[in-house]
Amino acid sequence: MLKSADDIRQLNDRISQAGQFTDKLRNEVGHVIIGQSHMLDRLLIGLLSNGHILLEGVPGLAKTLTIKSLSTAIQAKFSRIQFTPDLLPA
Repeated sequence: MLKSADDIRQLNDRISQAGQFTDKLRNEVGHVIIGQSHMLDRLLIGLLSNGHILLEGVPGLAKTLTIKSLSTAIQAKFSRIQFTPDLLPA
């Protein structure tokens, strides 16, 4: 519970730092992916909430490149699974 002006100031500083983090990520990925800000916002929501995201779409929409760019920006490991019929359960 907030008890003083110092607590509120510290909370505001933490919120500002988190905002700077997302701005830096948007900027970094935005150098590679152009015009996909809605998708990037959803990816950041999934990342920050420890959620899962499934990207679907026709070929050529830069889905793989977006995830690769995001993983590079946060210094995470990137791997990809190609969905083929042999991966379906029997």
